Amino acid sequence: MKQTECVAMLLAGGEGRRLGVLTTNTAKPAVHFGGKYRIIDFTLSNCTNSGIDTVGVLTQYQPMTLHDHIGAGDPWDLNREEGGVTMLAPKMENNKMNWYKGTANAVYQNISFIEQYEPEYVLIISGDHIYNMDYREMLEFHKMNQAEATISVIQVKWEEASRFGIMNIDHGNRVKDFVEKPAKPESNLASMGIYIFNWQVLKSYLTQDENDLESSNDFGKNIIPGMLQQGAKLFAYPFKGYWKDVGTVDSLWESHMDLLEKDGRMVLNNMDWPLYTNCGNPASQYIAPSAQISQSMINEGCSIFGVVDHSVVFCNVEIGEGSLIRDSIIMPGVKIGKNAVVHKAIIGEGTVVRDGAVVGDFEGESISVVGEGEVVYKDADKLPKIFVPKNKVLLERIG
Repeated sequence: MKQTECVAMLLAGGEGRRLGVLTTNTAKPAVHFGGKYRIIDFTLSNCTNSGIDTVGVLTQYQPMTLHDHIGAGDPWDLNREEGGVTMLAPKMENNKMNWYKGTANAVYQNISFIEQYEPEYVLIISGDHIYNMDYREMLEFHKMNQAEATISVIQVKWEEASRFGIMNIDHGNRVKDFVEKPAKPESNLASMGIYIFNWQVLKSYLTQDENDLESSNDFGKNIIPGMLQQGAKLFAYPFKGYWKDVGTVDSLWESHMDLLEKDGRMVLNNMDWPLYTNCGNPASQYIAPSAQISQSMINEGCSIFGVVDHSVVFCNVEIGEGSLIRDSIIMPGVKIGKNAVVHKAIIGEGTVVRDGAVVGDFEGESISVVGEGEVVYKDADKLPKIFVPKNKVLLERIG
């Protein structure tokens, strides 16, 4: 086995409860994004574009879709005889499944996988964030500071700070203190859940943590605070690009709407930073004479007969004549009939919206979500906060 300078461990076992019905049958990293991708495609593509060619993907919750999507890693050039991508699910021990107890325990259980490559550094990354990052630049920062651990950080909105690991740093970017999801944050400098460790240092702390019966076995709750308490050299790597934790319905919807803005804060498949995926080869799209499309993304295999405004429409979607889609995300294979209205909603893969059905919260700001494979009938009685206006009213609002 060849010696590898840096091995990546990609945490992809998240249950994603805050995404509700979108993660009933699939792990959060496998949720569809951006018309033809899945969320995990961003992290895998970052590895490929950064020259990281040895990646362990740690899965646990509803892993089948994720395993099928990644396969042998061909789309990301990670199908290799040495290194490449390896799926690392929990293992059976003594006829009992040894489930991952936390993010740190997941890596601890796969120490033997890492050791075979004799790395100097280990990159810990998550499969549920939207961003483009060159990990090589972060590794150079880590080396330059002779750090034992480096945390990639970004400033978040103060009202969102309690969702993240929050830290204070000195003028040289050395981390002074770190609190995981504080109730009253004293800073808005947030961990992105991206870490680089010197491997031998991390191995020692993982072993200590595993022997602590009171530990949650988590990087943010235990490993990072423990290293700080013992005086380890931790540095914060400031990231300036677009980054979004899409762990909630609101953030998933907002990140899709960001794709449609003129400022181009997030660009899919930049020529200088390709975004790879396992998408297959859908048929060409068809835009009928009756269709009206504005500020939207329409992907392969779609048949559009209605009005689509400020929305992201995935592959193989059908939208019938007289229907209106506005401020929405329509996942692959959705069939929307005639004279239907979908407003500020996320429609799960394979759902059927019948003729005349209405989905959306027209009175408030909430986002309506329909799970995969559902059938939405005209009365839509079971959907929350549904108000049924005439299509003409919405068309007038679009102007």
